[in-house]
Amino acid sequence: MRIVLREGRVIDPASGRDEVADVVIEDGRVLRVGVGAAGDAREGDRDTRVVACNGRWVVPGFVDLHTHLREPGLEYKEDIVSGTRAAAAGGFTTVCAMPNTKPVNDTRAITEMMVAKARSHGVVRVHPIGAITRGQLGRELTEMADLKDAGCVAVSDDGRCVTDAAVMRRALEYARTFDLPVVQHAEDHALTAGAQMHEGAVATRLGLKGWPRVAEDHIVARDLMLAASTGARYHLAHASTAGSAALLREARGRGIRVSAEVTPHHLTLTDEAVMGYRTACKVNPPLRERGDVDALIDALADGTLDCVATDHAPHAAIEKDCEFSEALHGMVGLETCLALLLDLVRAGRVAPGRLVDALTSAPARAFGIDAGTLREGARADVAIIDPDRVWTVDARRFRSKGRNTPFEGRRVTGCVERTFASGVEVYTFVDAAEVAR
Repeated sequence: MRIVLREGRVIDPASGRDEVADVVIEDGRVLRVGVGAAGDAREGDRDTRVVACNGRWVVPGFVDLHTHLREPGLEYKEDIVSGTRAAAAGGFTTVCAMPNTKPVNDTRAITEMMVAKARSHGVVRVHPIGAITRGQLGRELTEMADLKDAGCVAVSDDGRCVTDAAVMRRALEYARTFDLPVVQHAEDHALTAGAQMHEGAVATRLGLKGWPRVAEDHIVARDLMLAASTGARYHLAHASTAGSAALLREARGRGIRVSAEVTPHHLTLTDEAVMGYRTACKVNPPLRERGDVDALIDALADGTLDCVATDHAPHAAIEKDCEFSEALHGMVGLETCLALLLDLVRAGRVAPGRLVDALTSAPARAFGIDAGTLREGARADVAIIDPDRVWTVDARRFRSKGRNTPFEGRRVTGCVERTFASGVEVYTFVDAAEVAR
């Protein structure tokens, strides 16, 4: 069947396109894009489906470089089926699954299992990320050649920083052989032992041990020097400080092969959100202060931070509904990502094209993934966005198994209306208010 997306605002940074145009899809691929590309196609034509997109944005399907699907081993939190459905609801057609599964994704067998499960049961594309070290223990390197051959697009020890400089240097040298990005969670664990939230006035008022910025900044500084000396591809996960943004900007000026991501929650929340011991706001790295948030927004706007990644981290209710010190880190993010980021567009902080780039072509470039564009001939991964639709976040209606969001009950503006993966519609927005009527 041919699908015609008629007269939407087509924003495709990879091809430099931002105009009201048509997108024609056939056999799972983008057939034509442009003004009048649909010709005289109309609803009711045989083997043609027409979707009116007036007032909507038509963009490439989003690419998330940092998603926790929890499978294998932690399926009570999330699995590949529920996680990919949540991704589709957020406009994501490609997600990269972090390796902190149980067992850790540090071997070919586990990677192959994830790839096979995603192909047979997932509704969007899944690319595994393998561990840097065996068991994420920071000592012995994994067989990166096997991991890449099995389908991994990068390596990372995820929430466990590779703090040993010698191990990190060897990892960068080894990964360079296979052109694999090394994704670092920048945290000096010696400086954060027992820490519960950002080190600042709010932590003092709450009586919680603080997590200093320097725990991130000095690891980033060290890693950038190692990346420069090895020539490897270095990717900073979930940047959270003004210092990291400054270091990345300087490194780019020197031509270091670096990319970086920032999460929606680090762009939209400060440590003030933790007041009342809100465990939904306990994340790693922690929510920072207003100055950090503003620096991160500016860095996203100017491209210092290449992309937005959700760090979607679903947990069971019992793992969050407890004392703050016992609560696990993380929040779900796939299904609220776009609405939160559109606030930055409306405030004039980030241009629409830059935001779409940060969610599509920029992450695809960072990991060398074939995604993030609406060029003719490309796979028809498409999100249709209504930037003006007002809706209320209701975690009970999430496709994810996770309900751990600090945005419950918030009225937000802007939603993903439809998502197509390889030309198949995998998500359609239905407002709870409409269901009630």
